[in-house]
Amino acid sequence: MNPKTNLKIRLIVMNFLIFAVWGAYLCSLGIYLGRVGMGAKIGQFFAIQGIVSLFMPALMGIVADRWVPAQKLLGICHLLSALFMAAAGFMGWKYGDGVTFGQLFPWYALAVAFFMPTIALGNSVSYNALSRAGMDTVRDFPPIRVFGTIGFILSMWIVNFTGFKNDYNQLFVSAAWGIVLAVYAFTLPNCPVNRNKASSSLVDAFGLRAFTLFKDAKMCIFFIFSFLLGMCLQVTNGFATPYLDAFGQLPQYADAFAVKNNVFLSSISQVSETLCILLIPFCLKRFGIKKVMLISFVAWFLRFGFLGAGNPSGWGLVLFVLSMIVYGVAFDFFNISGSLFVDQNTDESIRSSAQGVFMMMTNGLGATIGSLCAQAVVNHFTLGKEGEVLMSGWSSAWYAFALFALVLAILFAIVFKYKHEPAK
Repeated sequence: MNPKTNLKIRLIVMNFLIFAVWGAYLCSLGIYLGRVGMGAKIGQFFAIQGIVSLFMPALMGIVADRWVPAQKLLGICHLLSALFMAAAGFMGWKYGDGVTFGQLFPWYALAVAFFMPTIALGNSVSYNALSRAGMDTVRDFPPIRVFGTIGFILSMWIVNFTGFKNDYNQLFVSAAWGIVLAVYAFTLPNCPVNRNKASSSLVDAFGLRAFTLFKDAKMCIFFIFSFLLGMCLQVTNGFATPYLDAFGQLPQYADAFAVKNNVFLSSISQVSETLCILLIPFCLKRFGIKKVMLISFVAWFLRFGFLGAGNPSGWGLVLFVLSMIVYGVAFDFFNISGSLFVDQNTDESIRSSAQGVFMMMTNGLGATIGSLCAQAVVNHFTLGKEGEVLMSGWSSAWYAFALFALVLAILFAIVFKYKHEPAK
């Protein structure tokens, strides 16, 4: 086999496994938590992902740069994450429906803390290997990364059709993927380390120097809206499937396909995400970052609005499917386009740090505060309610999220000043 083809296959397997670990629980954990009486705590389980994202990726990045090769640290992190996730699953198995927040959450939090840095570590392994093989990372990496989303989707399907979406077994599935990856990571191409880096580079490693970008009015406004839109990121991951699952309380929907296979239905979002990546280069060149971001705001508005108006049958199901489809636009046009805008509007000396600030504002602060606020909204409209009243409360919560996205769109259109120059 051609060495370059062989390398691509090895990196495809790595990306597939990384996201398969995540897909086993990210969109189904809320269902399990609701079934064991922790529905009011879902936001905290998703907020911890944002909290650890504030420091763990940067910390592990320093370790990989200076002491432990990235591919080995990838394996170590996944082994630890898998062990902690298995411990969380064991708690679920041992205590059954009586498992408490204190028994489950600490193990889950530790698992997430060691998982979140592995996305960046996986990118580092890929970029290093491709560059050393004389390949173009811009051209060759995206087709490899797509298999990460495929791994995520396949893992979702596994927990959906096995019924593991309803219980602690989804945590064991995630742990199993993690152990396989931990072993596999040690076979990947070696990444260099630089043990002679000056300690002053800690400022750059944590992206602190890039905070000078907030002195620029345009970049400051962009980062603020990135934070606000980042609040939407984990809302549907945490609450969409519990919402769909709640329809099972109503006799007319109890046997509906969308209720029994709610995680499978949710996976349409990831399929859409994969396809919408292809639209970004055209849209950015044609419309510019302001219009592309506005499209994302509107897509989030539709995503939430369709969920609130839908139900598991007839035209209601069509609305659910449309909600899953627009998710690809909502997510990609914000995350990927925003990252490209930051790259194009920052000095080369702080470009990597600027990406760190963007991730901190979106997946760190935004996702954390958004998850906690979303939990408060859902609790306000749904706690203590049953049947039709409960589902009406869920709809009200989704409409509240939709209104939030719409207000952001209007404010962004007014406040963010940007003139698109296609030639530039």
